[in-house]
Amino acid sequence: MKRNSHPDIINRLRRAEGHLKSVLKMLEDDKGCLEIAQQLHAVEAAMANAKKELIHDHIEHCLDDGHTEDSKSAMRELKQISKYL
Repeated sequence: MKRNSHPDIINRLRRAEGHLKSVLKMLEDDKGCLEIAQQLHAVEAAMANAKKELIHDHIEHCLDDGHTEDSKSAMRELKQISKYL
Protein backbone atom coordinates (compact mmCIF):
# COMPACT_ATOMS: atom_id res chain seq x y z
CA MET A 1 0.00 0.00 0.00
CA LYS A 2 1.52 3.28 -1.09
CA ARG A 3 1.30 6.04 1.49
CA ASN A 4 1.27 9.80 0.99
CA SER A 5 4.74 10.01 2.53
CA HIS A 6 6.31 7.51 0.12
CA PRO A 7 7.06 10.07 -2.63
CA ASP A 8 8.88 12.20 -0.04
CA ILE A 9 10.84 9.18 1.16
CA ILE A 10 11.74 8.28 -2.42
CA ASN A 11 12.99 11.83 -2.99
CA ARG A 12 15.10 11.68 0.18
CA LEU A 13 16.62 8.37 -0.91
CA ARG A 14 17.34 9.68 -4.40
CA ARG A 15 19.09 12.65 -2.81
CA ALA A 16 21.17 10.24 -0.73
CA GLU A 17 21.93 8.23 -3.87
CA GLY A 18 23.13 11.40 -5.62
CA HIS A 19 25.34 12.34 -2.69
CA LEU A 20 26.78 8.82 -2.58
CA LYS A 21 27.56 8.93 -6.30
CA SER A 22 29.32 12.24 -5.67
CA VAL A 23 31.39 10.63 -2.93
CA LEU A 24 32.47 7.82 -5.22
CA LYS A 25 33.42 10.27 -7.96
CA MET A 26 35.31 12.43 -5.48
CA LEU A 27 37.27 9.42 -4.25
CA GLU A 28 38.07 8.40 -7.82
CA ASP A 29 39.20 11.96 -8.56
CA ASP A 30 41.32 12.05 -5.37
CA LYS A 31 39.46 15.04 -3.89
CA GLY A 32 40.18 16.34 -0.41
CA CYS A 33 39.05 14.52 2.71
CA LEU A 34 37.07 17.50 4.00
CA GLU A 35 34.95 17.65 0.85
CA ILE A 36 34.39 13.89 0.93
CA ALA A 37 33.46 13.95 4.61
CA GLN A 38 30.91 16.69 3.93
CA GLN A 39 29.30 14.60 1.20
CA LEU A 40 29.28 11.50 3.41
CA HIS A 41 27.58 13.54 6.09
CA ALA A 42 24.94 14.55 3.56
CA VAL A 43 24.39 10.88 2.67
CA GLU A 44 23.95 9.97 6.32
CA ALA A 45 21.54 12.84 6.95
CA ALA A 46 19.42 12.00 3.91
CA MET A 47 19.25 8.33 4.92
CA ALA A 48 18.39 9.17 8.53
CA ASN A 49 15.62 11.52 7.43
CA ALA A 50 14.17 8.92 5.05
CA LYS A 51 14.24 6.28 7.78
CA LYS A 52 12.61 8.60 10.31
CA GLU A 53 9.86 9.52 7.85
CA LEU A 54 9.21 5.84 7.07
CA ILE A 55 9.03 4.88 10.75
CA HIS A 56 6.76 7.79 11.62
CA ASP A 57 4.53 6.86 8.69
CA HIS A 58 4.35 3.28 9.93
CA ILE A 59 3.48 4.34 13.46
CA GLU A 60 0.85 6.77 12.23
CA HIS A 61 -0.83 4.52 9.67
CA CYS A 62 -0.20 0.94 10.69
CA LEU A 63 -0.29 1.09 14.46
CA ASP A 64 -2.79 3.89 14.92
CA ASP A 65 -5.31 2.73 12.32
CA GLY A 66 -6.02 -0.63 13.91
CA HIS A 67 -3.95 -2.77 11.55
CA THR A 68 -2.74 -4.74 14.55
CA GLU A 69 -4.89 -7.23 16.42
CA ASP A 70 -4.72 -5.64 19.85
CA SER A 71 -2.93 -3.03 21.90
CA LYS A 72 -0.30 -5.53 23.13
CA SER A 73 0.54 -6.44 19.55
CA ALA A 74 0.73 -2.76 18.60
CA MET A 75 3.01 -2.07 21.56
CA ARG A 76 5.32 -4.95 20.60
CA GLU A 77 5.50 -3.67 17.04
CA LEU A 78 6.19 -0.12 18.23
CA LYS A 79 9.04 -1.38 20.41
CA GLN A 80 10.46 -3.36 17.50
CA ILE A 81 10.40 -0.50 15.01
CA SER A 82 11.61 2.11 17.50
CA LYS A 83 15.00 0.41 17.70
CA TYR A 84 15.66 1.76 14.22
CA LEU A 85 15.26 5.39 15.28
